[in-house]
Amino acid sequence: MQGEREHSERPTTGDDDVAGRLALAVGRLNRRIRSATGGLSHGQLSALSTIVRRGPLRPSEIAAIEIVAAPTITRVVSDLEAKGLVTRNPDPADGRSFFVTGTQAGNDLLLAARSDRARAVAAILAELAPEDVEALRAALPALEEAAHNARPAS
Repeated sequence: MQGEREHSERPTTGDDDVAGRLALAVGRLNRRIRSATGGLSHGQLSALSTIVRRGPLRPSEIAAIEIVAAPTITRVVSDLEAKGLVTRNPDPADGRSFFVTGTQAGNDLLLAARSDRARAVAAILAELAPEDVEALRAALPALEEAAHNARPAS
């Protein structure tokens, strides 16, 4: 019954609507694993990940990577700093600016959130038939390339 319902929700433009079907599937999967964010919003978790992986960074660099406005990143960095997940250090070359660096607590939270998300995805995969899991495994290189290409140049 569930399979019939899901098939009836597919776009009526035909099976060749890869973009629409992929967007719908990714959105639904994302909602299923959304709670595994370590108590942070999605935006906070994404920014923290960027800071931990690529920091230290200026807020303007974080905003460019995250594709958000400067006031949004200012708020996100302030929230992360208040939680002890990042620190601000003055930019020696520009006294008006600062660098944001992840703390050990930020790194630990990020690792825990990634583990929680991986467990959530594993539970989803466990609901699938083995041939569907293999199809997803075969699609991973293309999905990873698409995700990589979607990032802004740095």
